[in-house]
Amino acid sequence: MGYAEKGRRSLHPLDGELNLPPDLYSLELQHRVAEEAAKNSFEEVVATIDKTTGGHVSKRQAEKVAKRSARDFDAFSQMRQCHASEEKTTGTGSILTITADGKGVVLHEKDLREQTRKAAEKRRQKKGKRLSKGEKKNAKRMATVAAVYTTSPFERTPEDLLSEGGSRIDKMKCPPIENERVWGSLGKTPEEVIVEAFAEAENRGPKHDKTWVGLVDGNNTQINILKKITKAKGIELTIIVDVIHVIEYLWEAGRAFHPKSGPELEKWVQHRLKKYLRERQATWQEGCTAMQPGRNSVPKNGPLWINALPTCSTNLPTLGTIVILPMGCLSLPG
Repeated sequence: MGYAEKGRRSLHPLDGELNLPPDLYSLELQHRVAEEAAKNSFEEVVATIDKTTGGHVSKRQAEKVAKRSARDFDAFSQMRQCHASEEKTTGTGSILTITADGKGVVLHEKDLREQTRKAAEKRRQKKGKRLSKGEKKNAKRMATVAAVYTTSPFERTPEDLLSEGGSRIDKMKCPPIENERVWGSLGKTPEEVIVEAFAEAENRGPKHDKTWVGLVDGNNTQINILKKITKAKGIELTIIVDVIHVIEYLWEAGRAFHPKSGPELEKWVQHRLKKYLRERQATWQEGCTAMQPGRNSVPKNGPLWINALPTCSTNLPTLGTIVILPMGCLSLPG
């Protein structure tokens, strides 16, 4: 039952008592639409809602519901900020971690960043129904996810990661991750998201009395942003690179000497990884460079050696401010 007056919107007291939304769909149905939209296309969202509920939402309305559901994301994220008083009250660990990761999301050309959009507009598709090799480039926009949390020190060795019976790290009891806050953005640049992460970290430890750590997966853009911000703020930050991404470069280099997969290739990678974890990276990089084309020590027994070794020697992170992390305890977002 509604009460109406000329020139004014009708009032429905019972709807107000039940906190019903002003549009056609119940809050629970909108909740289901939003959850499905995070996982599937809108066509699949409509099909799932029809199949699993008694309601029906058209595709266009599903898009509007999903967009409206996300409008409070930034405000919700701000509410979850952790401050120094909370850190002190809960007695958190001595390591304050800032971590970031990126994920490419396929979008329509009009929604890509300007530089990517211009490159996509120049692309010429060879086939009518599907993309050929190399044509999938310039179709994604990078989303950046960041997280800030505290934890306690946990010492590991190369032998823990590369023992004969497999990694021992999974069997170890890692210190818990405390007061973790995770957020991300598709619209903001990586630098804007990482600046927000530093602001969150400074809220927790304005006196910089904890050990600050930056955890990344080897993305040079993120590493450069971390270095730039720490230099501007005068913060001492140890950058940690997840070892799994370093291993990929070693596998690539190893196939230059052992083109076929097998025990010899695995042994080569394991030996170099142990060496890399134990020694200063500069020493290992020099050794990798010494095995590049034109050097007598390079065995010409594989087609990849011409490019693999330069890639390995230039892409492996430089130690000093950067440490290679035996995987297991600190976690990348997402």
